[in-house]
Amino acid sequence: MVNPILDQILQLATQKADDVEVYYLSSQNTPIEFENNRLKSLQTKARQGVALRLIHQGKLGFASSTDLTRLEDLVEAALQTSEIGAPADFEFAADVHLSSPASAFIPPATQELVEIGKNLIEQVLNYNPEILVSVGFNISRQQIQIATNQDVYAERSSQLFSASLSGNLVRGEDFLEIACYDVASDRPLQTDRLLQDLIRKYSLAEQKATIQSGTFPIFFTPQAVARIFGGLFRTILSGQTIVQKSSPLLDKIGETLFDSRLSLYEDPNFGPSACSFDDEGTPTTVKRFIDHGTINQFYWDRQWGSRGQISSTGNGFRGGLSRPSPSLVNLCLEPGQTSTEDLIASIDEGLIVDQVLGAGQSNQLAGEFSVNLDLGYKVEQGKIVGRVKNTMVAGNIFEAFKQLVDLGNQPEWVGSSSYVPSLLFQQLGVAAKH
Repeated sequence: MVNPILDQILQLATQKADDVEVYYLSSQNTPIEFENNRLKSLQTKARQGVALRLIHQGKLGFASSTDLTRLEDLVEAALQTSEIGAPADFEFAADVHLSSPASAFIPPATQELVEIGKNLIEQVLNYNPEILVSVGFNISRQQIQIATNQDVYAERSSQLFSASLSGNLVRGEDFLEIACYDVASDRPLQTDRLLQDLIRKYSLAEQKATIQSGTFPIFFTPQAVARIFGGLFRTILSGQTIVQKSSPLLDKIGETLFDSRLSLYEDPNFGPSACSFDDEGTPTTVKRFIDHGTINQFYWDRQWGSRGQISSTGNGFRGGLSRPSPSLVNLCLEPGQTSTEDLIASIDEGLIVDQVLGAGQSNQLAGEFSVNLDLGYKVEQGKIVGRVKNTMVAGNIFEAFKQLVDLGNQPEWVGSSSYVPSLLFQQLGVAAKH
């Protein structure tokens, strides 16, 4: 059944515009935050709003509002922007009817999460009372509805539960902050695993180690793979960078540029953020971007797809009530054959990269990466011997994957949008300060 607000906006806008798309968002977030060993905040935030795109006299107009009592003003604002808007070089979705109900899983009650948070803090302090512990939970629910005047009505309800556990250990001028995360939509959060991971990482960092500048084997944990390589591939596989001729993969469809063990894909039916249609009402599909090292396809929303003379791949997503742009439901990397333990055991002298500072990128559009280690470990003769500081790792993805030793055999969810294993490269550049 069409939301009466969407129906009213459609009726108002179609009287004055040629084509109309209405996007409705209703969200509720309940964050529970502990900071420095104490409960800091607990509140629920709710909001709803609409975003309107229309085509009037061949030009694109846009307006959004969280005030649902002044719908005529919304339509007028969109019409006014169309007067100075860009020519509409694409069409809105047509003939789509989709409905996706929310998961039936019920998350823990707020008070239960508060008690879990207190217990996590207590157990970290039992390990080391000097650590300042922060815990965060968030229960997020969203309802999205999309309608156009071309017979489109799509709706989906989603929920995400997230947990973060972090510690900050200060000793003189040495600051060691370590964080672990879990995100789910239809299962309990793995808080015991977060606790074990945090304590394990702190225990591995108790000893200090050094490495000389040079080239060494480098092992990236799934968290580092998602942060460094995930962000890089998201950029250069976007249809927007293809049209703008800024991606190094331009005109490379069908070429084998990477190790045959590298396969990157998106499966919108899988994972915490799974969805059957994007924020333009286009059905989502499974896509293989890189298939055994060969460039296979890119991802597109409607606008950039039209500019690239290709149909949308169902990848037009919005941040809140903004205009849609090319984005992924998830980025998945097919795992390899070797366990994490065996990959690390194979390193004679090298590094493990787990957390990086800042964006951790140099020149994404050239396929380059340069990361300062926030949390990294030295490996000697297959053993982790301690934490390294003031160290940078740099390389180029095209050269790095020629040095691929293997991918780990256990992919992990990092956040709600990356499903990746660990990676080990035979040699990458290391710059260290002592």
